Amino acid sequence: MAKLYFYYSAMNAGKTTTLLQSAHNYRERGMRVLILTPALDRRAGEGVVASRIGLRAEGCAFAREEDLQRLVEADIAAHGPLHCVLVDEAQFLSRAQAWQLTEVVDALRIPVLCYGLRTDFRGELFEGSQYLLAWADELSEIKTICHSGRKATMTVRVDEHGRAVQAGPQVEIGGNERYVSVSRAEFKKVMRGEGAIAPLQVPLPL
Repeated sequence: MAKLYFYYSAMNAGKTTTLLQSAHNYRERGMRVLILTPALDRRAGEGVVASRIGLRAEGCAFAREEDLQRLVEADIAAHGPLHCVLVDEAQFLSRAQAWQLTEVVDALRIPVLCYGLRTDFRGELFEGSQYLLAWADELSEIKTICHSGRKATMTVRVDEHGRAVQAGPQVEIGGNERYVSVSRAEFKKVMRGEGAIAPLQVPLPL
């Protein structure tokens, strides 16, 4: 039975690596997958999904106003049966798109695996994450650690001095140079302005 899955975490937990491994597992068994990625994230190129450890794959870029059920149906019409849909950076989905993915599962009977952040740099839910948490059949946390050694559950946006950014737009594309995963206790500390955090110096693979 097809299900909607939401795999969530803080930054740098290996979400994209896990997505690409899942895609490989399907393809290795002769099954066809469709990888969806938000058009606003062009760090690795238009429609390209890339992990920090060097894995990459071609995906289908989608705009915020795009109907994802119609996109999947068009892909099936053009290329034949589809066995799985995988969504990278799923926190950027709109409410409508999260609902459309439930229709891909319920009406088209295709499993959908979504990977994304749960909260933004202020500790607030992203729109896509909010509705995936509400509507997904299966929820799974991908774990990572804070520099303090505790489990990291929050993401901090930092400036060039490693200081936590307190305000700004919710969506600002960036990688290790801009975001750091921390524990809740460390999040409270740095948001009070008590100390700086050195971003991870791991460039996005070219």
